[in-house]
Amino acid sequence: MPLETIAGAVGTPVYVYSTATLSRHHGLLREALDARRAALGEALIAFAVKANSNLSVLATLAGLGCGADTVSEGEIRRALAAGIPADRIIFSGVGKTDAELAFAITTGVRQINVESGAELDRLIAVAASNGAAPEIAIRVNPKVGAGGHARITTGGATDKFGVPIEEALDLYARAAASPHVTPVGLACHIGSQVLDLAPMEAAFRTLRETTLELRRRGFEVSRLDLGGGLGVPYHGQAETPSIEAYIDMCARVLDGLGVEAAFEPGRLLAANAGVLVSRVIHVNQRADGRRFLVLDAGMNDLMRPALYDAFHDLVPVQERPGEPVACDPVGPICESTDVFARDRLLPPLQAGDLVAFMSAGAYGAVLSSEYNSRPLVPEVLVNGRAWAIVRNRPTYEEMWAREPVAEWLQGGQGGRVTA
Repeated sequence: MPLETIAGAVGTPVYVYSTATLSRHHGLLREALDARRAALGEALIAFAVKANSNLSVLATLAGLGCGADTVSEGEIRRALAAGIPADRIIFSGVGKTDAELAFAITTGVRQINVESGAELDRLIAVAASNGAAPEIAIRVNPKVGAGGHARITTGGATDKFGVPIEEALDLYARAAASPHVTPVGLACHIGSQVLDLAPMEAAFRTLRETTLELRRRGFEVSRLDLGGGLGVPYHGQAETPSIEAYIDMCARVLDGLGVEAAFEPGRLLAANAGVLVSRVIHVNQRADGRRFLVLDAGMNDLMRPALYDAFHDLVPVQERPGEPVACDPVGPICESTDVFARDRLLPPLQAGDLVAFMSAGAYGAVLSSEYNSRPLVPEVLVNGRAWAIVRNRPTYEEMWAREPVAEWLQGGQGGRVTA
């Protein structure tokens, strides 16, 4: 399906996702897990909804048998709306409210990952008031941080996620003593865009040792949630571990434990299944030689470069002959951070040319905003020769309609009054 066709019909900027790539990536992971079933059990693939929460993307994965890793009531509701069964939904996150915990309990999610003693106390109280005993896992902080940037490291000693080993042992015992929760296992997640398997293996060995210690103390541990975080190639120079090598390592570490593993890939399934298509507004060639390629996509549409100094390959949609020239691809936002790259060698693009930000299917549209009163980017899903708009670009009137004007600004005297 030519991107020019979609851009011509929908306009730019626009996110475009590939059903074929989503299916292929899920299939590769499922095949690797099934081949190591003896060590990993009936392993659950729970897609990290935060990576791409579009309902059609989730429904595509649901049709492949995928579960969901969620971090809010909204994400649980999205997963359910997309057809993912509650018993394949994991509820994670450090700041679950009582209302969200109650919703997860009454919905019957597979498990709730507990990240602190305070959360365990609140969960027990909420479960008691609902006459329930939900299955839980204690999220361990193994003091092993990893990831493609300091801001996406989640397993270090100073990170807010999970609890230290010694505290995890005590929490598990407290949970086991309560009739209102049912501890079934441990969880961990050390970071995102991890390109070295060694930190992951160290973290998983910590989970193994903790499992054995809990069993020595008489507790049952039947599940290990290994999180996600395996990196993907954002450009040709990146060395990324294969899915087979990753799953081989997991199977080696868990071999003989007799547990059921869960995996929470997000970027791994979705990143290279999506692109962001943008159009060149104009080229600003300064007298000092600096060349700005001004695009109609901004940091509000693709936040990762501004937020994480992330690299996205930028490819002309149609071939533009000529020697590559160094330029700074930038957006229209009134911020100095609205820069996608510096001195990137690109063909001599001109106004009106289309470009595609590659590997934009994860943490792209989900992080977008209406900053500078720019409408949210539409999303398109391609399936073979068919394509569909799966999130519309809102009109300005639809944007304003979400903001009712205070009555006194409309000439009335109404409004809420507080003592």
